[in-house]
Amino acid sequence: MDELDSEIVRLLQTDARQSNRELARQLGIAPSTCLERVRALTRRGVIRGYHADIDPAALNRSVQAMVMVQVRPLSRAVINAFKSSAAAMPEVLSVFVLAGGDDFLLHVAVQDLDHLHSFLLDRLSKRKEIVGFRTSVIFQQVHNTVPERLT
Repeated sequence: MDELDSEIVRLLQTDARQSNRELARQLGIAPSTCLERVRALTRRGVIRGYHADIDPAALNRSVQAMVMVQVRPLSRAVINAFKSSAAAMPEVLSVFVLAGGDDFLLHVAVQDLDHLHSFLLDRLSKRKEIVGFRTSVIFQQVHNTVPERLT
């Protein structure tokens, strides 16, 4: 990625709803050049999509937590199966496969603490491959929506 690509990515992260014409104006380039650059970034997988950032509380998910999970036996089949099943759970926002003491990190969002407790007891603790999990409730979150390219 050159400087122009980096600036396109930065501007789209700031406001992905802006028109190609507006994006080109901010960059000082022709709209056709801008459109081709954005299409190339998309083809290369740099731009993976566009989405709305929704407040979880507006979806009746005011309690969020991080759940660290350990599974056994450690095998590709067990890891892939758990990853897929966890991602399909409606309470789970993100699934991270980890190295280290824990095998997975699940970002979950639910209605309240009672629902979090039910999720842990009724969904996770009943799975045979899970040998342990730890939960941390999230009080506040700061999310960097415009990460810059590291040099």
